[in-house]
Amino acid sequence: MARKKISINDLYLKKSANEKVSWLTCYDFPTAQFQEAAGIEMILVGDSMGMCVYGYQGTIPVTMDQCIVHSEAVRRGAPTAFVIGDMPFMSYQESDQVAVANAGRFLKEANVDAIKLEGGVRTASRVQAIVDAGIVVCGHIGLTPQSSGQLGGHKAQGRTAETAELVIKDALAIEAAGAQLILLEAIPPELSAVITQKLKIPVYGIGAGLDTDGQLLIVSDLVGQFQAFTPKFVKKYCDVAKIYTNAFKEYIKDVKTQAFPEDQHCYHIIKGEEERFEEMLKKFK
Repeated sequence: MARKKISINDLYLKKSANEKVSWLTCYDFPTAQFQEAAGIEMILVGDSMGMCVYGYQGTIPVTMDQCIVHSEAVRRGAPTAFVIGDMPFMSYQESDQVAVANAGRFLKEANVDAIKLEGGVRTASRVQAIVDAGIVVCGHIGLTPQSSGQLGGHKAQGRTAETAELVIKDALAIEAAGAQLILLEAIPPELSAVITQKLKIPVYGIGAGLDTDGQLLIVSDLVGQFQAFTPKFVKKYCDVAKIYTNAFKEYIKDVKTQAFPEDQHCYHIIKGEEERFEEMLKKFK
């Protein structure tokens, strides 16, 4: 039986029932189809595409147009999952008006269910403006890659009493601004447990321990496709890099030794056309 479309209401029901939600990033149509078939509940078309798809050093170069194209493809591949478009760097920082316009593009052009943006207290006005425009917002606090330079790099956050207090204030500010979901990245489980209990909105984690309402992972990490580095919080469920590489090696070997293509891979002249084919070839002798 086909799965019904997952809505924001479903995510709130899962929180109230203490049912954990599975969430993955995705950047393309085929992978979205696989995730849909597996039953993934939420998909983030993350600006992590910068590293996982385009080979950038980080997320900063990712553009709105890139995010829209990938979100549109993922939406087609996963029609029932709750799909979130990730607001790239400088798509919302400039002003509330710019933030609303770019958030709206995700809904109008890619048919996503919500958008995600980084930041806590200092982005609260952006969240409120987007929410006031009728768009579901997922906040993102803790380690925020777009501003990692200010954080001293990609480092876990909230590991002291002082910095943990700042993360809690960010969470409260995002909820007060109207966000309906929030993502906690790379913070201690002791802190994420407090935030999850304190907030009424669903709280999800990536590198934030078990006590959140669900978990997010980067799909390229989960399947072993991204090779540059593996964060501590990642669990690899397979290693497609080895599978791909071995398949490519076998292909190269078959081409070199003429083991491929075999007759079963070929299209022959239609039966009954052989004689006419031979006659036609005489013209080119």
